[in-house]
Amino acid sequence: MATSCVFCELLAGRAPASFVHRDEHLAAFVDLRQAVPGHVLIVPNRHVETLYELDEATAGRMMALAVRVARALAAEFGPPGLNLWQSNGEAGGQEVPHVHLHVQPRRVGDGLMRVYPKGIPAPGPRPVLDELAARLAARLPATSL
Repeated sequence: MATSCVFCELLAGRAPASFVHRDEHLAAFVDLRQAVPGHVLIVPNRHVETLYELDEATAGRMMALAVRVARALAAEFGPPGLNLWQSNGEAGGQEVPHVHLHVQPRRVGDGLMRVYPKGIPAPGPRPVLDELAARLAARLPATSL
């Protein structure tokens, strides 16, 4: 793990994170910034800077977990839409140099603004994020791999 990488710090337990899933290959956690309610990041446990360096087996595991997380988000929030995206390098908008996949439930007109519908908690203190992560983890379908 890279010592200057915020995701590596989270994975090593040196920084707080609200985990939805962890296994020997991957972790999924609630994004601290919550661009929309339920925004989850999926990362490999091993430090890999961009998709270009990612091995295909890990990429496949990331996508399989994204499907499971998407289903958990659908069960928890019932969104009419969903975004998956991954960015590489500064020109691609990558902010953290550790490959990651964003999974975001979407609603018409949400504009990725910090507008939180009734019943969906706004991000805040760690206990709020931990509670959201626990709710999603409870809805996470079992792996089929």
